[in-house]
Amino acid sequence: MRLDFYLSHAEGMSRKDAKLNITRGRIKINSTVVKKANTQVKESDEVTLDGVTVGWPSERYYMLHKPVDYVCATQDDEHATVLDLIPANLHKDLKVVGRLDIDTTGLLLLTTDGQWLHKITSPKHECSKTYIVHLSTPITTNAITELSNGIMLHGESAPTLPADVELISERCIRLSIKEGKYHQVKRMLAAVGNHVDTLHRESIGSLSLGEELALGEFRTLTEGEINALS
Repeated sequence: MRLDFYLSHAEGMSRKDAKLNITRGRIKINSTVVKKANTQVKESDEVTLDGVTVGWPSERYYMLHKPVDYVCATQDDEHATVLDLIPANLHKDLKVVGRLDIDTTGLLLLTTDGQWLHKITSPKHECSKTYIVHLSTPITTNAITELSNGIMLHGESAPTLPADVELISERCIRLSIKEGKYHQVKRMLAAVGNHVDTLHRESIGSLSLGEELALGEFRTLTEGEINALS
């Protein structure tokens, strides 16, 4: 793989920072200074940054800006999957943390760490997920109150946990929930007589997508980001 790619995902730095470190002569491969970002790195190579070995992490953690028309699966016979947006050499043991519908965009996490995945997705941990929801009709005050108090969904035996609802405009809300029921956001809005036109997840817990990743791009999480969701 390319040296800048290796540094980016082994150290959690941006590709831009990786290239800067390379051009400044801070990187060595097998004790030789390398200043070209496209230099190929093999598994058997020793890569160092300022003399400290840069090792590929035993567990991997990524955030991805999911576009529409990709399914949250490792393989699918009919649709492109989110793994198609990640280089094939990183696919081994990679799992999707939760799901986003094929027509939903936004923050998606992927990891090889099963325990970390469980802490985020298990209902008992109540990890919040925040969405920007564009609606087909103006939302009413009564609907906001119902969502905020918890609402019974069709086919469920208990109401949803109370949601945080912020009115952005009459047809757009920011909705935070602490569960992950099947199609939950769409079902919640249907239950109050509305319809979701577009859905975008902007954060999971304290981790926000921000504006740095374009649709379809991904990056390695920093140690701080990983620990914040542990």
